[in-house]
Amino acid sequence: MATIINGKELSATIRKEIADRTEEFIKQKGRAPGLAVIIVGEDPASKVYVRNKHKACDEVGFYSQVIELPEETTEEELLSRIRELNASESIDGILVQLPLPRHICEQNVIETIDPKKDVDVFHPMNVGKLTTGNHILTPCTPAGVMEMLRRSGIEIKGKKCVVVGRSNIVGKPMAILLLEAHGTVTVCHSKTVDLKKECLEADILVSAIGKPGFITADMIKPGATVIDVGINRNKEGKLCGDVDYDKVEKIAAYITPVPGGVGPMTVTMLMKNTLLAAENRTK
Repeated sequence: MATIINGKELSATIRKEIADRTEEFIKQKGRAPGLAVIIVGEDPASKVYVRNKHKACDEVGFYSQVIELPEETTEEELLSRIRELNASESIDGILVQLPLPRHICEQNVIETIDPKKDVDVFHPMNVGKLTTGNHILTPCTPAGVMEMLRRSGIEIKGKKCVVVGRSNIVGKPMAILLLEAHGTVTVCHSKTVDLKKECLEADILVSAIGKPGFITADMIKPGATVIDVGINRNKEGKLCGDVDYDKVEKIAAYITPVPGGVGPMTVTMLMKNTLLAAENRTK
């Protein structure tokens, strides 16, 4: 049976470390790190995410601002709000909750955020810094995965790492961070020939494909580490990951559950990025 990497417990430990550093920051700078979250429209899942982020800010001692805009907000109105936050001294991190309404261009929004305040690490300048290993901020979900591996004592150096999924948010940055930690990395996706063969070679498998139960036990090498980034609903409407957890758990050495695995770590890494951005801005 696999050792479960508990993201909830790990998150609590890291948030305590962030809260301690925040206290120090407040003593030195006379103010708390500040995070602004903008949400456009009424997407229920987005509202839950925003609530969780607001709660996490309270927990670690940050100043937090939630800006709720109606669905019909124009792109220019949204960009104007972002520019105001770029200029604000009390705000260190800006996050625009995705997805956005169709009439707003996501890329324009991302590129308007000041790169120093881009705590999601989506701005092209920050993506470039990540690629060249010259980054202060790290994309939240991949950063959370790296913390889980490190704090569980899982060796990455020289290991065969397979990332299933090539999104800009998880798959690509995940591959870069594993490479940076000296893993030998393969990125698989919907056009990969013989996905099962690739997965069976993985010492560390990270799945971010968004399909419930897609990674089955016959795709896992005995003793592998399996990190499940997927958040899906199965036919019964129950929250589940990409991995067939019950069967894979019997083969893997380490596994993350869904819920309670990578999810809490993502929000915690957002807190860490906001603190880093604050420290970096006030040097």
